Amino acid sequence: MRKVEVCSYNKKWALMFEEEVEKLDRVFGSESVVIYHIGSTSVQGLKAKPIIDIMPVVTNITIVDKYIEKMGKIGYEPKGEKGIPGRRYFQKGGDNRSHHVHIYEVGSPEIIRHLAFRDYLRNHPDEKKSYGELKERLAQQFPYDIDSYINGKEHLVREIEEKAMDWYRFRNLQIE
Repeated sequence: MRKVEVCSYNKKWALMFEEEVEKLDRVFGSESVVIYHIGSTSVQGLKAKPIIDIMPVVTNITIVDKYIEKMGKIGYEPKGEKGIPGRRYFQKGGDNRSHHVHIYEVGSPEIIRHLAFRDYLRNHPDEKKSYGELKERLAQQFPYDIDSYINGKEHLVREIEEKAMDWYRFRNLQIE
C-alpha cells in the first residue's frame, strides 16, 4: 500500500525534472512542443508529495499512443486519459511513485489551468503556505488513504484554481 507523504521543498526536484525532460525529449523528439514542470514540486518552498509532475505539450495528442512502448522502456506505465478527456497520463515508480507525466495537445485549456495554478502559488506566498500546511495535515491524518487526502484538499484546490485563473487572465490583459 502506498503511503501519502508530504515533505518540505527539495531543491533536487528541479534537477529531477530536468533529467526526465532529457529522457522525454528522446522519446518524443519533434512531436513535443514544450515540456513544463508543474504541480507542487515546481513551486519553490511549497511542501509536496515528492512526485515530479511533468507536462509535455504536443502538436497532436493521438500521436502519443504510438510512444507507449518507448515510455515503458524508460519506466512509465500508461494510464490513458485518467479522467481528463484529451490527456495522456503516465506514472513512474509503481507504489513508490516518482514521476507523473500529463500530456496535452497545443490549445488544451488544461495547459493554462496547470500553469496558472503553479504561477499563482509562486507569486502568492500566503496561499502557498496555507496549501502546503493543509497537505501536510492531510498526509498525517490519512497516511494510507490517498482518496481521503485528495478529497480533503479539493475545496482549497478549487478555490486557489479559481483565483489563479482570474489572476492569469488579468495578467495577460495587462500584457496585451
